[in-house]
Amino acid sequence: MRQIALGVLALTAVLLTTALSLSTGCSSEESIIFHIQVTPEHLNGDAIAGQQCVFLVTVTHEGGRESKKAVSLSATAPSSTVAVNPQAIVPGQVAEVTVIPGQASVGSRIEVTVLGERGELTDEKVITFDVVEGEDDRQPSATELRDEFVVWLISNRPELGITSETAWSGTMVSPRWLVVSHYLFFSEDWEMHVSWHIMVPPYDWARIDLRHRFDEETPSYAFEISSVDAGSEPRPIDPPESVWR
Repeated sequence: MRQIALGVLALTAVLLTTALSLSTGCSSEESIIFHIQVTPEHLNGDAIAGQQCVFLVTVTHEGGRESKKAVSLSATAPSSTVAVNPQAIVPGQVAEVTVIPGQASVGSRIEVTVLGERGELTDEKVITFDVVEGEDDRQPSATELRDEFVVWLISNRPELGITSETAWSGTMVSPRWLVVSHYLFFSEDWEMHVSWHIMVPPYDWARIDLRHRFDEETPSYAFEISSVDAGSEPRPIDPPESVWR
């Protein structure tokens, strides 16, 4: 009986030690100081009511340490609709904070506050932009150009998974830029930035760049039609080093 009792005590000690170790490890991971980064810090110009202003959020840790514990994200902005997707990330993942200014925000400056939380630790970033009068008058042209590139991508870059069935949602960006127009489209997997030069041939180029959503901060592919009116075929070009906003 004494041997059995000693065995039970020994097993209990092992279980308590294991539980304490696991608890300490969890607490240690939660205590690693983290920082959130928001891209971009400034828009390339102003925004208009109804525009989707999409900011990318990533997380890093101090001292080269890593934690498997996700950082929860939230965001607020006055007179705006705000969405965060996904709502928790670890290093290597990219979240999108989408801010849609309401009509009441026209003529004012929007302050977006992004908050990261894990355990008792927090980090906060604030971005501001101005909302001006304007309307989305570039969607038809942007959609026509997008579809030209999509037809080419289906035949020439099937590994990207973009097909005729791919659904896109779009938003105007940089409403005050005139010579070069910009538009963003989002599918389930890709962000496509369409830009085009409003000039006469042979300077009427159009370009797209593609960022894989939720794991890339910058575009990984880019393509150009050197002259739209001439019917030039798209060709690969070097992707830009940052997203357009």
